[in-house]
Amino acid sequence: MRWTLKPLPSSEKISQLAKSLDIEANLATLLVQRGIETFEEAKTFFRPDLSGLHDPFLMQDMQKAVSRIENAITNNENILIFGDYDVDGTTAVSLVSSYLKSYYPNVATYIPDRYAEGYGVSLQGIDFADDNNFSLIIALDCGIKAIDKVDYASKKGIDFIICDHHRPGAELPKAVAILDPKRDDCNYPYDELCGCGVGFKLVQALASKRNQTIDDLKPYLDLVATAIAADIVPITGENRTLAYFGLEQINTNPRNGIKAIIHQLKKEILTITDVVFIIAPRINAAGRMKHGNYAVELLTEEDFDNAKTMAAGIEVFNNDRRDLDKLITIEALQQIEDNKETEHFSSVVYQEDWHKGVIGIVASRLTETYYRPTLVFTKSGDKLAASARSVSGFDVYNALEACAEHIEQFGGHKYAAGLTLLEENYHDFKEKFEEVVKDSIPPELLQPEIKIDLELDLSAITPKFYRILQQFAPFGPRNMRPVFMSLNVKDTGYSRKVGADEDHLKLSVESEDGIKFNGIGFNLGKRYDEISNGKSFDIVYTIDENTWNGNTSLQLNVRDIKISVQ
Repeated sequence: MRWTLKPLPSSEKISQLAKSLDIEANLATLLVQRGIETFEEAKTFFRPDLSGLHDPFLMQDMQKAVSRIENAITNNENILIFGDYDVDGTTAVSLVSSYLKSYYPNVATYIPDRYAEGYGVSLQGIDFADDNNFSLIIALDCGIKAIDKVDYASKKGIDFIICDHHRPGAELPKAVAILDPKRDDCNYPYDELCGCGVGFKLVQALASKRNQTIDDLKPYLDLVATAIAADIVPITGENRTLAYFGLEQINTNPRNGIKAIIHQLKKEILTITDVVFIIAPRINAAGRMKHGNYAVELLTEEDFDNAKTMAAGIEVFNNDRRDLDKLITIEALQQIEDNKETEHFSSVVYQEDWHKGVIGIVASRLTETYYRPTLVFTKSGDKLAASARSVSGFDVYNALEACAEHIEQFGGHKYAAGLTLLEENYHDFKEKFEEVVKDSIPPELLQPEIKIDLELDLSAITPKFYRILQQFAPFGPRNMRPVFMSLNVKDTGYSRKVGADEDHLKLSVESEDGIKFNGIGFNLGKRYDEISNGKSFDIVYTIDENTWNGNTSLQLNVRDIKISVQ
């Protein structure tokens, strides 16, 4: 495991911010590392305000999109809300459709079948629109590369509004409006919105024309926060504000579908991490194991008893999904062993009967095992479909672009992507991808890395320090929970292995100046001998609270251990 200590900002910036906020230097350092250097920036960070959201009409084509929707309503047209089958897509469809339906009835939703239609805008979806007299499709979380599909729809007299956040290609579809902050010609101030976030900006623009305020849109923010968490977009700027108030909505007055999921879990207050690991997988499970429509139905259900029944059904899907991804992960790891590919620079595996709904999860599991760019393929109709996952610092999207000659279609982000190719091209693609990764990945990126914000003395960890640290939440990409390093600590003699298989380490450590702390090191049980021999060691950790027998205390969540260099 590589330990990388982030560079310290200039002492002048740290001292200026510490003075203006009346906080200690350690906290000021963490803020400056996050790009927060002034009192005003800190105020926005610690006290997010919905009034600070950007004007949606700053987004290229927003006025065109609003005008087309208003014309559709005036002319009594049928509007189809089309979105991808993952969490970002289904929440976006739920948001835009439920908002429009609040004042206009001729609105329906369409989620493509993961298996029959695949990712993005589909010909079947356009044919459905044509057969049912829809003249406007609003595509969410997809469509930025659907040039042929939009042309196909245009010939049938169907207009498209595209709301996407993926990188555009060299050519844009000929849609009525394309809302995508990553467009080169779009000057919107924040380009890290998720698909549901772009959908929210459209709703915000529509609402402003109806004299509604941002407060009127608060009930939709639980969906936006769920999408932000699930899509792993940066928790900075506008995303942070939307996630902050969306979490507040989830914890105070969530929609029935989310309330029903929480109701099953008996958890009182959810963090963004809970949304990532509890709410999002269950919404995703509907699209993975049954159909994305089921997720939209749950998220737009107005009767709580019905929502509870649906949530119970999704719980079954989620348990099935877990069993399946464990089984396929075992088979994929065995394939890498059998093919003698454990020393490769990439992992590319394929089996035709693997469930398409879980190959993304399996790709993530393989990446955890071998820590290298990974693709998991399965058969999808007459083609092969894959989910790609990467390691920190390596752009898998660019690597796929370098293999484009072997690929039918691909899209995605730096760290996660999807693609399809013809079966006869699989081996050529696999060889090319390995070659591209081998030639372009720096060796250090093939070793897991812990990025450390700050070296900290244990004496600096006080209840006040922790309280302020908690106000850095919600945590996520580019605003991760701060990670600290403390050097030359020793076991007090009370550390021990815990867990059914003694996999974990219950730590009791003492610093050179006599400060003692308890900690927990998940999956570090095998490191016990390194720390129990009286030698000094260094620890990397985050800080959290532990409640035991009604008593709450601060503890160290230890991520890694190294013997101190003497």
